[in-house]
Amino acid sequence: MKSRAIETQRVEKYARSLLDAARGEGRAPRDVQQLRHAVKFSPEVLSTLARMEEERDLELLAQVYDDLKSMLDAEDETVTVDVTTAMPMDASLRKKVRDKCMADFNAPVFLVEHVEPVIIGGIIIEAKGHRRDASIRAQLVNIRKTLSSSFMGGGDK
Repeated sequence: MKSRAIETQRVEKYARSLLDAARGEGRAPRDVQQLRHAVKFSPEVLSTLARMEEERDLELLAQVYDDLKSMLDAEDETVTVDVTTAMPMDASLRKKVRDKCMADFNAPVFLVEHVEPVIIGGIIIEAKGHRRDASIRAQLVNIRKTLSSSFMGGGDK
């Protein structure tokens, strides 16, 4: 019974510590969400985070994430392709995009679809650090630049 009481005290101590810190910086709701996800962290992730905190290296966390993702991507042949369209893709267009990307990358493709009405129409494809922008919005911007430089003395006005 004593160990249960001690465990309860320890849990409350940690929760109050987090609450006090979060309230002090006005981020209590965000911290609760982060903790909810942290429950899923592996012991290795928690250990690495603790070590980074000890070494005062938490500001490197985004870079560590990027490096880890790059290392994993190098081992996985599947290419993640971000596809942005003005309206949701139907099954036919999705298949055409996937098939074209699979042929271009010579690898399996995982599509991540985004809908951004601001691009007006067309498609933007991003993968492996490259971006192909075939959106109507990009075409209009290019036309504007061309007309501006050709007919108005070379400046972008």
